[in-house]
Amino acid sequence: MSSIHRASFIATVAVVLVMLCAGTSIAGRATPSDLAGAFRSQVDHRLEPPPDEARRYGELALGALAQAGVAPVPQYVALVDRNPNVQAIFIYWLGDGAAPLLVGATAASTGRGGEFDHFETPLGVFEFTTDNPDFRAEGTRNEHGIRGYGTKGMRVFDLGWQQARRLWGRGGDGTMRLQMHATDPDLLEPRLGSVQSKGCIRIPASLNRLLDRFGVLDADYLAAAAQGMPMWVLPTDQTPVEGAGRYLIVVDSGRAERPAWSPAPGSRCASTPAGGR
Repeated sequence: MSSIHRASFIATVAVVLVMLCAGTSIAGRATPSDLAGAFRSQVDHRLEPPPDEARRYGELALGALAQAGVAPVPQYVALVDRNPNVQAIFIYWLGDGAAPLLVGATAASTGRGGEFDHFETPLGVFEFTTDNPDFRAEGTRNEHGIRGYGTKGMRVFDLGWQQARRLWGRGGDGTMRLQMHATDPDLLEPRLGSVQSKGCIRIPASLNRLLDRFGVLDADYLAAAAQGMPMWVLPTDQTPVEGAGRYLIVVDSGRAERPAWSPAPGSRCASTPAGGR
């Protein structure tokens, strides 16, 4: 058994043990269809890519995982297209031997150039692991009056230090802290769908809550909790999906034009201040 398969097997067993101890049956857990329904009813800024686009991005996800040496075991993954003409995040279910199933897609924001300490969001496959613990936003405002991580309690999904291209000064590669998080709901969330961040991935608060509530990308955290480690960042009312994943994939589709299914944010946001991560 490969190390990837072994880790996934251990995580799956750990999740089952947690469920048994809690008296919850696997049959009662949210299925990909259930999660897709929750996504449609709960997530803002939703996008509706047509079937051919959903297949295309699913293939990009599988290709990126294969290139990274990650076996496509049944699990959820998040995929971000950093292309300036798309700026979207997709949640997929990777079934056993089946084509990737799109759970839902919504607008996102990635790295914007032209200002100090701004990076191009790096490409690749990144793992959510307890080695880089997630944390909760405090909801405080910066000098621009912006809540960079969103409102108090929003989860900040941390992917650790990564190499990325500087988008200011002398350019070249530098080190940035890659995170996925909500943003200021009043000033910056309306700008999702365009490049805005310092290199992190901004997502709607509603998607942040859905990922958090259902433990969609919490495989490593659930495995650690099953082994008795205190995982304070997990919500007390969390009801994890079966097959929780652990990977964020960042791609660039290379589009030269904006697709109709991923419209740019409205011009009403054009004069709002920058700031946040």
